[in-house]
Order: sequence, then C-alpha cells, then structure tokens
Amino acid sequence: QVQLVESGGGSVQPGGSLRLSCAASGSIFSIEIMGWYRQAPGKQRELVALIRTDGTTNFAASVKGRFTISRDNAQNTVNLQMNSLKPEDTAAYLCNGVIRRSSRDSFSLYWGQGTQVTVAS
Repeated sequence: QVQLVESGGGSVQPGGSLRLSCAASGSIFSIEIMGWYRQAPGKQRELVALIRTDGTTNFAASVKGRFTISRDNAQNTVNLQMNSLKPEDTAAYLCNGVIRRSSRDSFSLYWGQGTQVTVAS
C-alpha cells in the first residue's frame, strides 16, 4: 500500500502565506513526480505545481511567482509554499505522486485525501 498524507491547510487573509506538506509512505521503490492539484467547488481539478526527481518544476500560470514547490527525495515529501494568497486560491489542495512500488512494477498515480485552503478577509 502507498499513502499520501497532506498537512498544513487552513484559513488565511488575502496576502498571507501557507505551507502545505505531503508525505508519501508505504511500499515505495521510487517516485518519479510529486505534485499538487487543487479543486474548488463547481470547478475542475487543476494542476498547481509539480516537481520531478531531477528537481525540474512546472507551475500553473496563475501561481507563478507566488508559489514554490520543493521535494525531499530521501524522505518522500513534497512541500508547497504559497505566498501572496488570493481569494481565488481557495480550494481543496491534493497531493499526488507517480510512484513505483518495486523494481518490477510500473509507475502508478496515487492521491492524497486533500487539505482545505481558504483565503478570505
């Protein structure tokens, strides 16, 4: 089994900051990509940011310059630092990972349960 557990969500005023963390645990051989998605009520899930094993990253245009993503390959964790938050950043934030459970397995996509981020005055 593989589990991804997020933490760090909460409520913050516009302009504030939050740091989300996600830890992957269980039977893990390697993790190719770790990322963050978000989903607001009535909207489709969208990519926020992702980071590959080699450290290269991708960000949604709406968060570039405000959010950063980092990863600890040894600890199988990924963090999302969110600065200058806006009300439109309000959503459930979900962590995912492209993970291989053994050298004989192919990569599979795993998701966490999500953590709520609310940005409001």
